[in-house]
Amino acid sequence: MAGGLCYNDENGPKRSERALKGVKMSKLLIVIPAHNEEDNIVQVVENLTSRYPEYDYVIVNDGSRDKTAAICRAHGYRLIDLPINLGLAGAFQTGLRYAAENGYDCAMQMDADGQHKPEYIPAMLAALEEGNDIVIGSRFLTVKKPKTLRMLGSYIISWSIRLTTGRAICDPTSGMRMFNRAMVEEFAQNLNYGPEPDTISYLIKNGATVKEVQVEMGERTAGQSYLNFWNSVQYMVKMSISILLIQWFRKRDTETPYPERSL
Repeated sequence: MAGGLCYNDENGPKRSERALKGVKMSKLLIVIPAHNEEDNIVQVVENLTSRYPEYDYVIVNDGSRDKTAAICRAHGYRLIDLPINLGLAGAFQTGLRYAAENGYDCAMQMDADGQHKPEYIPAMLAALEEGNDIVIGSRFLTVKKPKTLRMLGSYIISWSIRLTTGRAICDPTSGMRMFNRAMVEEFAQNLNYGPEPDTISYLIKNGATVKEVQVEMGERTAGQSYLNFWNSVQYMVKMSISILLIQWFRKRDTETPYPERSL
């Protein structure tokens, strides 16, 4: 992998304490894709590591043009530094490939803008350990989704997934997702496996079990999201077309053992 990668494989004290008590705890890697998040990355990582030191993490700097990578190095954070911008899909797949090659049982996506709250990690991990393949941190499982123009895309994508899979997903655009080992391996070695609703729909259609866990998300405190109104419309159209049409033509390899696959 390109760039500077600093990784410490020592387990946190809470992992050791739980192991001594005989409580099962999967080895989880939290993947934090970051693109131009110099104003948020310290708060995100410090909040995670100070409250939940038992979970490993890695930041995937996705070709940022600001000081994101320099700040991570200055603080000694675990970092994969991509020399160019691959986009969210490429950055996330880099993190999952790292998880697959380093023996993690599962992996979770956590955004670098501070919207994903780490206090929901234990509940999501518990849901994964029930035998689910994917767990989604959902804003609308027990809370009614607002009928606003901003949520129109979410409604349409939910409808598209239900139409093609028969499965209702309340918050398909949530980026707070956790994947078991089988999913980690599949994301790590396949093309066109972005952490997006169309891939989730495709996996459901191919037998993956998905569970949603109610969460609350924070607001971005600094920087700007790329999802303005027009980008949101384009995203909704792209995801809907992909779910309704393109996913039927995707090919899937689940038979070749992971170590034998071409990486």
